[in-house]
Amino acid sequence: MPEYKAPIRDIKFVMKELLNCDEHYQQLGYSDASDDMIDAILGEAAKFTEQVIAPLNQIGDQQGCTWTDGVVTTPDGFKEAYKQYVEGGWPTLSQSVEFGGQGLPHSLNGAISEMMSAANHSFAMYPGLSHGALATIEAHGTDMQKQQFMPKLVEGSWTGTMCLTEPHCGTDLGMLRTKAELNNDGSYSLTGTKIFISAGEHDLSDNIVHIVIARIPGSPEGSKGISLFIVPKFNVNDDGTIADRNGVTCGTIEHKMGINANATCVINFDSAKGYLIGEVNRGLNCMFTFMNAARLGVALEGTAATEASFQGALAYAKDRLQMRSISGVKNPNGPADPIIVHPDVRRMLLTQKSIAEGGRALVAYLSQLVDITHAEKDADKVAQADTKLALLTPIAKALLSELGFECTSHGVQIFGGHGFIKEWGMEQLMRDTKISCLYEGTTGIQALDLLARKILGSKGAILKPFMTDVGAFCQANASNPALAEHVKTLASYCEQWQSITGDVGKKAMSNPDEIGGASVDYLMFAGYVTLAYFWAQMASVAQSKLASGADDEAFYQAKLQTCEFYFKRILPRAQGHAACIEGGVDSMMSLDSEDFAF
Repeated sequence: MPEYKAPIRDIKFVMKELLNCDEHYQQLGYSDASDDMIDAILGEAAKFTEQVIAPLNQIGDQQGCTWTDGVVTTPDGFKEAYKQYVEGGWPTLSQSVEFGGQGLPHSLNGAISEMMSAANHSFAMYPGLSHGALATIEAHGTDMQKQQFMPKLVEGSWTGTMCLTEPHCGTDLGMLRTKAELNNDGSYSLTGTKIFISAGEHDLSDNIVHIVIARIPGSPEGSKGISLFIVPKFNVNDDGTIADRNGVTCGTIEHKMGINANATCVINFDSAKGYLIGEVNRGLNCMFTFMNAARLGVALEGTAATEASFQGALAYAKDRLQMRSISGVKNPNGPADPIIVHPDVRRMLLTQKSIAEGGRALVAYLSQLVDITHAEKDADKVAQADTKLALLTPIAKALLSELGFECTSHGVQIFGGHGFIKEWGMEQLMRDTKISCLYEGTTGIQALDLLARKILGSKGAILKPFMTDVGAFCQANASNPALAEHVKTLASYCEQWQSITGDVGKKAMSNPDEIGGASVDYLMFAGYVTLAYFWAQMASVAQSKLASGADDEAFYQAKLQTCEFYFKRILPRAQGHAACIEGGVDSMMSLDSEDFAF
């Protein structure tokens, strides 16, 4: 089983050297987020994830959750670990001081969330979903709702879920059947069934607060008639204390490919008491607060899985002896050379390394944009941050989850036959990570959101601010001999990105299916170019550090070499996606549905 070690050095590089978090936090008024405070928090988080959470990862996969008559029991050690998590104050870190939080930046919490997910994906999902529930209630709930639910959710003694999917409908939420009928006291009675509810029932917390979409009788059909409700497992008194059991039960739990230690539940609502959040029939708008937070969390999961697989594969590749190097013996005192000397193994390891570190930079940048939306007083700056988040969130979610699955596959491949054996833990990482490509909107859904709703829906306007940032970087570094080649390549890809956008838009005017045909390739093209931008920035920082004679020369030199690998061996993938887009949609749609049969 891989022994996870939190990549503190690289996390600090991204936060402090690349993104200048100290200045960022001070500008936003996060005065408590000092350099010493950040170091202390990251250090303690590393100890907790390495010593408490990581050792439960394989146990959780082997035992899974159990369901008996509606009661779900988590694997051995999970309840005790979650208690330590709460006692350590980790749930409160980036939450509002008004409700018992520490008021620290979202981006600092994001770094800790990566460690937790890499150490134990299933465990990290339990508190992770509470963050979205908290954000939704804080943004759209009444003062009474906030006082009733937020303190315990912030504390971590209660957890939250998101209840969207029903047996007959997944992404098409307008087809939902769960109904909400108004009670005399202003509350609602909800009746219906939701499926695939992560952490929908468990034994870790005293109460579970479900955020549920439902339709009030008489509301319009489709997505325009969706309302949003808070529905707790146990009813809650006005003072926030627990009352009687609500009409919420767990019908069963799913038996899954991965994340076995996280209960994925069928939740039945039988005249369950719920409370409207926001306005009637505006539930989907409110729900996007939860979904957008969750999508960033999934992007982080892809990065975390890549990091965990890379660590395991790297250690194995240095130790495993197989064959001799084709360029000459590298281990004369042994019967064979370590497999890390073979170019194809290095290809896979460097793919993992470049995606983990590039993904970490992208997610950290997005987390800083979230900081701005939370704490910035200038409305224009908040609007600019929101625009960049709208563009980059679907890219990060889809790209990093897809590449995370690819990179965990590389981990299995590097181990060879041993990678296919459960005791080594590499195949678990691959199984656990596949879900990240699916939940919170599949890759295809993210791609349609990006291309149809955001890029073409805004007539390309949403792309301009990010392109301006990239253009400014390229212009500032065009004369830097160490970066000139990469900068020229990056600028060329950005021009191509904009050209492809125009071409797809023109084709779609005569055939709307061109959007669906191009969307995933468009997103992947955009994603590879986006990561290239962050790798170019990291190379710029590393070069400056080396030029100034900074310590840790090997670390910075590795950044430059990994950037070179990314530009030479990963970024060219984008051209394959460009060729697919140019090929059009006809080859996908010309075969009659009946002719798919064999």
